[in-house]
Amino acid sequence: MPAAYQALVQKWGNSCPAINPALLAAQLYQESGFNPKAQSHAAAQGIAQFIPGTWATHGIDGDGDGDRDVWDPADAIPSAAMYDCSLASYVKDVGGDLTENMLASYNAGAYAVIKYGGVPPYKETQNYVKRIRALEESFAAPVGRVDPSRQAAGAISYAQSKLGTLYLWGGNGTPEQGGRFDCSGLTKAAYESVGITLPRVANDQYNAGPHPSREELLPGDLVFFSDDLTNSRAIRHVGIYVGGGYMIDAPRTNAVIRFDPVDTPDYFGATRVTEDGAKALPTTV
Repeated sequence: MPAAYQALVQKWGNSCPAINPALLAAQLYQESGFNPKAQSHAAAQGIAQFIPGTWATHGIDGDGDGDRDVWDPADAIPSAAMYDCSLASYVKDVGGDLTENMLASYNAGAYAVIKYGGVPPYKETQNYVKRIRALEESFAAPVGRVDPSRQAAGAISYAQSKLGTLYLWGGNGTPEQGGRFDCSGLTKAAYESVGITLPRVANDQYNAGPHPSREELLPGDLVFFSDDLTNSRAIRHVGIYVGGGYMIDAPRTNAVIRFDPVDTPDYFGATRVTEDGAKALPTTV
């Protein structure tokens, strides 16, 4: 996530037992893609997408500068955390997982959670809870070896079949484009070949699963590159790791899909794609 918000998320993500920094980051990503200027058709505003009525009640002066500004992440991120904690307090006596009940309250209201004794039987709410919990894995530091994707071999096989194909900016491999790809078009098509739908651009694909360390890379992991190593939203290139320090990628205009080394100064990190992780990604970021 953007370095500018990491300290805020780390601090306020520990405000109560129902939340943690990774969960708070997942919510911010889901709501706005970390865009402090985001505004929805429903008048939700800022990085945490507060509607005006909710902000009026739950917005706080997080940075102590004397005002409550929904457009200022220094106010909006603390407010989002404290709003989560307020919701958790409303449903603390409901059975089941407190965090999931809190998320369900965020989506459907605390009354519905209390009424049904947990996450209510609303498809939208159940999907919302599942998405945030899956995205939480993407923003959490791995505590052990990340399991490999079962679909990794198929994705690699697809990418290998495209070796030698000329790069096309914006290419998705369609017949009209001569079967040509750009970097994220190739990775998207590779995983679509095994039934997993990824977002179109590289910096959104980064959140499609947990993040193995460089030492833990396995074939099939997506590997990412950026000129700003502190900000996943600045990622500009992606490839598919094949082992031995190499990836298959569509590198640039006038080049072909090929094997390239991973260990370069602009290496940002990796993602082990999971089906749940891919499904959790918002389509509006």
